[in-house]
Amino acid sequence: MTDSADIPTSRPMDAWLDALSQPTGSPGGGAASGVMLGLAAALMGMVAGYTREDPAVAESTGRLDPVRAELLQAVEADGVVSAGFGAALALAPEDPAREERVRNAALDAAASVARLGRIGITLVAEARTLASRGNPHLAVDLAVAAEALEAGLSGASLNLRANLQLARAHGASPSMRSGLDEEVGRLAEARTQVSRITAELSARLD
Repeated sequence: MTDSADIPTSRPMDAWLDALSQPTGSPGGGAASGVMLGLAAALMGMVAGYTREDPAVAESTGRLDPVRAELLQAVEADGVVSAGFGAALALAPEDPAREERVRNAALDAAASVARLGRIGITLVAEARTLASRGNPHLAVDLAVAAEALEAGLSGASLNLRANLQLARAHGASPSMRSGLDEEVGRLAEARTQVSRITAELSARLD
């Protein structure tokens, strides 16, 4: 396992996208979902920055920067986890250690993407605040942020479900999946809430 101190906290966007395009899976879909969540947080920060006169929005601004930084760290960490996941899946089927290695790697991957999802869920309240109190001239930017948030949450949910499915197929017991199965429902509820916000914002543009 790579030490957390070795995880980069940033890299040029073109380099990251190039890495994403390679057939390595590190980074993969989970990390890409985290980037979409980061885009949502950044756009919300921009909208909040144009609404500094509102105390509630000013508080939101103070929360968004740390969330964006946390997402970036979680994205990079997820890439490390994905590399370990890929290594486990690459083991020969006859390898006696493969079953356990794949199961543990799938659970690690599930926990990693669940972390991204939990961070993303914290953005739902910020989106709601900005939808009701944000600068109306930036409604389209907030709408794009909401779309990115919904996409990021959806991606996290899909990855979480896939990882849990693989973990179950390789013998993960309910106790091993403790807390992770419940994250699926929380992500689904968050997506529903964001979908309503997106629809409301979209209606303002007609």
